[in-house]
Amino acid sequence: MHAYANPTRFLAIARPLTPWLLGVGLLLVLAGAWAGLTQVPGDYKQGETARILYVHVPAAWLGMGGWTSLALAGLIQLVWRHPLSGIAARAIAVPGMLFTALCLATGSIWGKPTWGTWWEWDGRMTSMLVLLFLYAGFIALTNGDASGGGGQRQGGSLSRGAAIYALVGAINIPIINRSVVWWNSLHQGPSITLRGSSIDNALLWPLGLTLLGFSLLFGAIVVMRMRRIIADNRVGARLRRLADDEGN
Repeated sequence: MHAYANPTRFLAIARPLTPWLLGVGLLLVLAGAWAGLTQVPGDYKQGETARILYVHVPAAWLGMGGWTSLALAGLIQLVWRHPLSGIAARAIAVPGMLFTALCLATGSIWGKPTWGTWWEWDGRMTSMLVLLFLYAGFIALTNGDASGGGGQRQGGSLSRGAAIYALVGAINIPIINRSVVWWNSLHQGPSITLRGSSIDNALLWPLGLTLLGFSLLFGAIVVMRMRRIIADNRVGARLRRLADDEGN
């Protein structure tokens, strides 16, 4: 872990890795979308509307997985104080928020013909909305002025408050996951568990392609944002040195 916590070493890996993540991710998403739209029959209950789940499910997965990764980065920041973990958390926040918003939007589009309403204060939907607000709060906190007590320190690492915020927000992840079990819900129960899957294999493999593809694209976005943050930090450090030299 310590070996790769150095931004210079990270950049040496990230530069050649980024185009592969983008290329393979895009190919998998296109392949999964093609299979889901043309090779798989419509659901016997929901008809063609169910095809939106090939986007909705990966978006939900990445919204939740993004915050889990963000909270882990916050924990590493608190315990080991690696600046790269803070940079990773900041890089994850924006795509995590976008995929959470995509999950809510596609869920509403799917819910209108299925449930007859665009929105319902269902446990799963409400907890996903809370996740969206958590992302927004984290982004606002880390964009705060460090000199004014914001959530970002010099060098890109997180303040203690931002790291704790990320960890506390992680409480919402199991709530999202178990909401369909704990409360009456319009959503169906878990389709994929440790015991197996209730989804037909003909429907499962296109979903797997889009899930993996969107995950790789998510990773590519995070890596690109980390590279940008590191570059901005270096430019900022140079400007501060120049200002100090002029002041002396």
